[in-house]
Amino acid sequence: MHFAVAGIDVAPWIPPVAAFVISFFTSMGGVSGAFLLMPFQMSVLGYTSPSVSATNQLFNIVAIPSGVYRYYKEGRMVWPLTWAVILGTLPGVLLGAVIRIHYLPDAKNFKIFAGMVLGYIGLRMVMNMRTQKATPAPQTLRTETPLPDSTVRIQECSIRCISFDFSGQTYSTSTLRIMVMSLVVGAVGGIYGIGGGSIVAPFFVSVCGLPVYTVAGASLMGTLVTSVVGVGVYEVLAVLSPDQSIAPDYGLGMLLGAGGMAGMYCGARLQKFIPASYIKAMLCLIILGTALSYIAPVFY
Repeated sequence: MHFAVAGIDVAPWIPPVAAFVISFFTSMGGVSGAFLLMPFQMSVLGYTSPSVSATNQLFNIVAIPSGVYRYYKEGRMVWPLTWAVILGTLPGVLLGAVIRIHYLPDAKNFKIFAGMVLGYIGLRMVMNMRTQKATPAPQTLRTETPLPDSTVRIQECSIRCISFDFSGQTYSTSTLRIMVMSLVVGAVGGIYGIGGGSIVAPFFVSVCGLPVYTVAGASLMGTLVTSVVGVGVYEVLAVLSPDQSIAPDYGLGMLLGAGGMAGMYCGARLQKFIPASYIKAMLCLIILGTALSYIAPVFY
């Protein structure tokens, strides 16, 4: 099957299968899987033009709603955290899209940038795992609906602080800190083409000390909203820069999104049965492995 915008030929079953497998695992950690679909599209499919970033965000728009729905249904959406992420990442995504088009159009430079960003996130999570005790999984085995103490209960939502109870413990973090962090990560996500919230979950876990069971839904929702804006920005930039391939490949994006939709729902559904330490370790391995695959070719 030929995808004109991407300029590639690939069997139609390959994109959705790859997206399903990636999204199934990454959605447990609040990551859409877009950051792994980027190297898959660039290195495996050979899709290297700037429009790959827009296609990646189109994948988020199609795939993420199923995962968000599952976290919402189980009462694990921290809405104050979600809105703080959205308000922080939106301006960052706009800035990131402009930087991607004007300063990182070359695939080699883009891979170096992406590798450095992912490497930092991975190392930060490794350091966090060494200094904090693993959080046990909520005791919800063999239950269709989470137990009461596994449902998020908001205690405070203000400009100063976001506080909530989960699984018998109280967690709190600075609202301003969340928004500033989201702004920076949003810019990176806009450049990388993965949506503003795609890589914010590891920061919430490693920097803010929040449980991965509660940040996953907020991170995915933030990614969804900012991806909608991101695709719109790339469409506008495509009109302003007709000499570059900027707008998304809708056919490829929809195929990836279909696989990701199924993968995210299944991952969100099974997340509560997996110990937090396993989810963190999985994210570390995936992130560091991807970073290495981007950076290593530069040295030989």
